[in-house]
Amino acid sequence: RVDTVEKRKITNKDIAFGRRLRRIRKQAGLTQEELADKCNLSITFIGLLEVGGRKPSLKTLQKLSTVLGVKTKDLIPY
Repeated sequence: RVDTVEKRKITNKDIAFGRRLRRIRKQAGLTQEELADKCNLSITFIGLLEVGGRKPSLKTLQKLSTVLGVKTKDLIPY
């Protein structure tokens, strides 16, 4: 059996979110690994978020904002 995965197009909004997440993470003095650990997410997932390869759920946005000490709306650049 061959599984097929539909490729999702990365949008400018995805890239903008990723850049904002990376900037805020670095300002907080955290590595991807530290952020992943504190949010109970994988390092790979954090990396994908930062390059626009994945979209965060509302629950993930809430975890990220709590750990980073910002409002959820501050993570969304649009």
